[in-house]
Amino acid sequence: MMGHWLTMSVRNMRKYPLVAGINLLGLTIGLSACLLISLFILHELSYDDFETKGPRIARVDMEYGFGGGAGVQRGSATSTKVATTFKRVFPEIESAVRMTDPNRIVVYRDKQFWERHFLYADSTFFDFFSFRLLEGDRHSALSGPNKVVLTESTARRYFGIGDPVGKQLMIGTDSVYYQVTGVMADCPSNSQIKFDLLASFSSLYENQDNAWLPHNCFTYLLLKDPKDFTTLPPKIAAFLKTEMMGQGVVINFPLEPFLGIHLHSDFPGLEPGMSIVYIYILAGVALLILVIACSTYINLSTARSMDRAREVGIRKVAGASGGGLFRQFVGESLLICAIAALLSLVAVLSTLPVLNRLSDRRLPAAVLFSPPFVALVLVIVAVVGVLAGAYPAFVLSRYHPVKVLKGAFAKTSGGRSVRRVLMIFQFVLSVFLLVSTFVMQRQLNYIQHKRLGYDREHVVEMPMGKHLLTHLDYMKAELLANPEVISLSHCTESPVSISASYSIRSTSMSTEQKLAVAGNPIDPDFIPTTGIRLIAGNNITLEDMRDAQPADFTATGIWAPGRGIGTVPGNTITPLMHFILNESAARALGWSPQEAIGKRLFLDSTRSGYVKGVVEDFHYQSLHYGIRPLILFPEMRGRKLLVRITGRRLPETIAFLASKWKRAVPEIPFEYHFLDEAFNGLYTSELRLGKIMDLFSAVAIALACLGLFGLASYSAKQRVKEIGIRKVLGAPVSGVVLLLTAGFMRLVMFSLLIAFPLAWWVMSQWLEDFAYRIAIPWWSFSLAGVLVMSITLVTVGIQAVRAAMLNPVKTLRAE
Repeated sequence: MMGHWLTMSVRNMRKYPLVAGINLLGLTIGLSACLLISLFILHELSYDDFETKGPRIARVDMEYGFGGGAGVQRGSATSTKVATTFKRVFPEIESAVRMTDPNRIVVYRDKQFWERHFLYADSTFFDFFSFRLLEGDRHSALSGPNKVVLTESTARRYFGIGDPVGKQLMIGTDSVYYQVTGVMADCPSNSQIKFDLLASFSSLYENQDNAWLPHNCFTYLLLKDPKDFTTLPPKIAAFLKTEMMGQGVVINFPLEPFLGIHLHSDFPGLEPGMSIVYIYILAGVALLILVIACSTYINLSTARSMDRAREVGIRKVAGASGGGLFRQFVGESLLICAIAALLSLVAVLSTLPVLNRLSDRRLPAAVLFSPPFVALVLVIVAVVGVLAGAYPAFVLSRYHPVKVLKGAFAKTSGGRSVRRVLMIFQFVLSVFLLVSTFVMQRQLNYIQHKRLGYDREHVVEMPMGKHLLTHLDYMKAELLANPEVISLSHCTESPVSISASYSIRSTSMSTEQKLAVAGNPIDPDFIPTTGIRLIAGNNITLEDMRDAQPADFTATGIWAPGRGIGTVPGNTITPLMHFILNESAARALGWSPQEAIGKRLFLDSTRSGYVKGVVEDFHYQSLHYGIRPLILFPEMRGRKLLVRITGRRLPETIAFLASKWKRAVPEIPFEYHFLDEAFNGLYTSELRLGKIMDLFSAVAIALACLGLFGLASYSAKQRVKEIGIRKVLGAPVSGVVLLLTAGFMRLVMFSLLIAFPLAWWVMSQWLEDFAYRIAIPWWSFSLAGVLVMSITLVTVGIQAVRAAMLNPVKTLRAE
């Protein structure tokens, strides 16, 4: 019996090659797109699922504010004091680990690299996480300063096939040697903690902090029981309330489940996360594509029912049962789906590198052949095969043989209304995806081209250390000799992302009142180099820089060990400083920009001075957040060198910068990027989603067009005798084309009425996530409507013209 069904299925596919080809192509494209999206979604959902202790790991976030301040500030970094104190005070905590991920220069013999995936962690790191240590001891590998563990690929990069354990690497610009104490397997692609080198946290000066407010590391706690996620936070809040009593500071450390950070956290961790909302969007796109592919199959199958009516009638007369016919037609659908699945696996293998580039992921091809994914493919094939074949099978198996063999079936068929509903559904989905894609791209374009208050084009950012500070005057003189270089500045953070937090207080505020602000140490060239607009007062000067230098500030430009961010070592009171505020800070203190000039101000209670200037508000954080108060102040230290260039002779200018850099600081590799690249890095998830939406929206439209083409072809074929009669009676070609296209255009117009409100509501919800966003443009609806109508007109029109151009003598010969 199965052999007979298979023979009949193959025979029908050969008899109707156009319909079979369209069905097969549509299902293959739909399944391929669905599988590619499923690969990405499964990868994102599997983040950190290899961590055996994951359900008990918590990341400590930070919330703080000051009496009389402007709200509570939140973030995912804490001071180094949190881990040691919480471990000592709360018995619910089994262990704690601190981590931070600065860039580091690593040197081994003649090999020299800026390592962007360098991580410092406490010796308890391997007690928390399930990374495989191939060589070395898990308990002692990070116990003690100046120890480092390498990943397998990093060990090969530095040492080849030799054994690296026991060898030494020079790390940082201070010529400090670290001993290699272990080699571990490369970090999995679905881990939120990724690194190439893992060094002992005790090597850092931050290990000595004794304050709550600095935030310079990530803190993770290993709880004794997952239930402690509920019972521990109230105890932490009560403890901190006692600790901060009388200090004018409100501070708390909420706990975030480690396994939920990648998809559910509002704060970035060691790598950018992916919002669960975007997972829902992609899952919805995959489902819509699959539905469109199934709709195409159902439409063509029901439209073809007239051709198979006599076959069904004869087979019923010969004794075939309705159930048997139903099973055969569903079997044909499953066969086509199975063939499409095999073709789609080949397509996925060939297009996976493209998806990896678009998504910035390393989705392994081996996943395609893993039991869970194979099971997913089989489930999709079964579901699609049954759903796509069930209705056509139901319709075909219910034919009455007497009516069919008399030719009365054409008058009684009710499949046309179903085809119209499915076609409307396809158009609604297509228009919805088009509008959504247009709005997303418009928002991303708005983000990338919005006036930020500073110039991010033609500004080169280079990492620098204290060695370069001692050569800075020479470096500036050498670089400014080139007419392509406009200005240079050294600073702690670039204007793209300023995250350091401070507190300020005016003389009209009590000592308990403070205003939480972001802050950035700068030099006099920072404002001219970045293009930030000064709207009141004056810029800082070199004299201001000298006045701001505290007594214990070393000649190398680095604070002595033991400092906390935003404080001066030993609470040294510096000479009077000059500050620059942004408009938001001046407004929060109750001043206009002009009124702020000359006002007395205290920075972190240890530095006092006067407001010298006010700059226009600029976006120093992602556009997901509003602009909050900011203070800029003079200081000699810095981690970044900004170089503003003309951009006229870009390759030659970069080569010039590299040559001067190597001459001034040969011990530091030349690394650079432009500020606009750093800015785009703030929107990794959005840009990634935009690219994927572009691709799969195009796939959805192509599938809808494919189904429309097949249905239009079949519709024209069914009406070929009607067209011949109309032409004999004098109907022009244009009238025939209008007759065939009018029905489809009415379906499109009805679809627009459903799709437009749906797309507007969904995109409004998505835009709510941005503090700065576009209004949904009216043209996105008009453009989507015109595009779908044009595609429909062209697709149907081609078939209509072909049918109208046939010789009526040939088409009516049978009559």
